[in-house]
Amino acid sequence: EDSLPRVMFVCRANSCRSQMAEGFARAFGKSRITVESCGLRASAVNSRAIAAMAEIEIDISQHSSRCIDAFEAKDFLAVVSLCGCAASVPREWTERPIFRDWDLDDPPALEKDEPGVYRRVRDEIKTRVEQLIAELSKNEN
Repeated sequence: EDSLPRVMFVCRANSCRSQMAEGFARAFGKSRITVESCGLRASAVNSRAIAAMAEIEIDISQHSSRCIDAFEAKDFLAVVSLCGCAASVPREWTERPIFRDWDLDDPPALEKDEPGVYRRVRDEIKTRVEQLIAELSKNEN
């Protein structure tokens, strides 16, 4: 596992989008990548994000919200910002060999009580995580 590419998903509060991305990456990237998520600040994992992922049988209920300050950028090959917040991400993180800024909608900011928004963003994250894992796997070969 130490030799696997390490991926960090970053969001503003590590409560929704980055948690879903971590859940997908753990589910789809087993034996291919190691994954973490964090926020520019820590908060709590969003209960609607947990519910949206549970609908597709990925359990993120035991995840915890962590701050980017708890990690070292040098430990990660790939860093993905999910909130269009690349300008706020510390420079050492944006200078990793692979950096992506996906700029996805923030479900809690759009419709707090609309599960459809969470599902739409969840499904977009799923597609992008699958593509990222395929890219990282191709680079390893």
